[in-house]
Amino acid sequence: MVEKKWSQDVTDHSDALDLTKDVFTRDDPKSIALSLKRSAEHSKRRKGTPFQSAMSMLTFYINRAGKDLPAEQKRVLEKAKDELRAAFGR
Repeated sequence: MVEKKWSQDVTDHSDALDLTKDVFTRDDPKSIALSLKRSAEHSKRRKGTPFQSAMSMLTFYINRAGKDLPAEQKRVLEKAKDELRAAFGR
C-alpha cells in the first residue's frame, strides 16, 4: 500500500475549497485560475476572501510539489497566479 503524503491529503480534503479533480495538472493557466476562482467563490467553508483562498491553495500546491513538480508544469502554475489575479481584477 502506497502511503499518501499529508500535503496530498490537504489538497484532497481542504477545508477551504472543493477543487475540481486534477485541476493542478491542466496545461492552461487560465483554465486553472478560473476553476480555482469558481471553487473559492462557491465555498462556504473558506476563512478568507475568495481571492485569498484560491491563491493560497495554488501557492500551497506549488510549494508542496517542490522538486517533484516538472519545470513546465511549474511555469504553467506560476502563470496561473497571474491569471488568477486578473480574474479577480487585481
